[in-house]
Amino acid sequence: MMLADMGAEVIVVERAGGMPANAADPLQRNRKRISINLKTSQGISALMLLVERADALFEGYRPGVAERLGIGPQDCLARNPKLVYGRMTGWGQEGPLAQAAGHDINYIALSGALHAIGRRGERPVPPLNLVGDFGGGGMLLAFGMVCALLEAQRSGQGQVVDAAMIDGTAALMAMNIGMQAFGMGCDQVGENPLSGAAHYYDTYETSDKKFIAIGAIEPQFYQHLIEITGVDRKQFWPYRMAGEARATVEDWERLRAHLAHIFKQKTRDEWCAIMEGTDVCFAPVLSLSEAPGHAHHRARGTFVKVGEVMQNAPAPRYSRTKPSIPCVSAALNEGLEDWLTAWGVYDKAKIIRASTRS
Repeated sequence: MMLADMGAEVIVVERAGGMPANAADPLQRNRKRISINLKTSQGISALMLLVERADALFEGYRPGVAERLGIGPQDCLARNPKLVYGRMTGWGQEGPLAQAAGHDINYIALSGALHAIGRRGERPVPPLNLVGDFGGGGMLLAFGMVCALLEAQRSGQGQVVDAAMIDGTAALMAMNIGMQAFGMGCDQVGENPLSGAAHYYDTYETSDKKFIAIGAIEPQFYQHLIEITGVDRKQFWPYRMAGEARATVEDWERLRAHLAHIFKQKTRDEWCAIMEGTDVCFAPVLSLSEAPGHAHHRARGTFVKVGEVMQNAPAPRYSRTKPSIPCVSAALNEGLEDWLTAWGVYDKAKIIRASTRS
């Protein structure tokens, strides 16, 4: 999605009889789709015709599967030495767990990230599948492939990008690794101030059973929180930050209870009227259906309608170039003749057309 949003021409190779495109899924937008049976020599030949003209290819098989099919890095780079070959796995291409099944929750558990997220005295809480699958996985691969494409422009040589979710998750934990090295981290579940342990970085329920989010970490922002909520500064200030002589998790829990009582006196909208746009570091906790309607998102165009579905807009943004509005994914083999011509393989594409019917 990210590569296509930025203007890459993305062609998804699917098995014959693949599922129809889902117009409601942002992950499937902006792409062409072709069915090729990679378990036949004809299908492999068809894919290699595309590989010869592509800038990049990426796959998400378990280690060794692409090689057994005959479409591994060695095979593809022999046909196109400038190709960037991306590999997306959870555990990586080698290591004792390389062949094991897994999901986001397993990769972030092994990397130390999951242990840092959770309430004191409770179990670690998986943060959806944002950290392993997307942040430490998809974004890492996209970043690695763009870096390799830039290098290939200079060297004229392609290479393999090994993007493992355990590696990406470890990279995302860099700040916490640094905090721990300097004695500022907490190595117990529920004691990391950024996982909800601290009263100044947490969510609070309002009188209408909705929620608000407070992130008053820095002293000046914490001061605003004290002023706006009207709490006793003498009671709150000594327990502001982790590492201060008198600050303990128990203190944070006591102060959180005090803030929770205050925030439950008003509705979410009433707190928005008081704190939104101030230096408290405040935001209402919006649902996915509510978020597109917020004034800030409307002003920035954070969400766009693709087909009939409101979706995330392409990101990041640029000063000069502007990504096109996303479009719904093409149907399987839709426009095949046109893009085969554009790729310059129309005269050699008999085998590609035949492979789509395999």
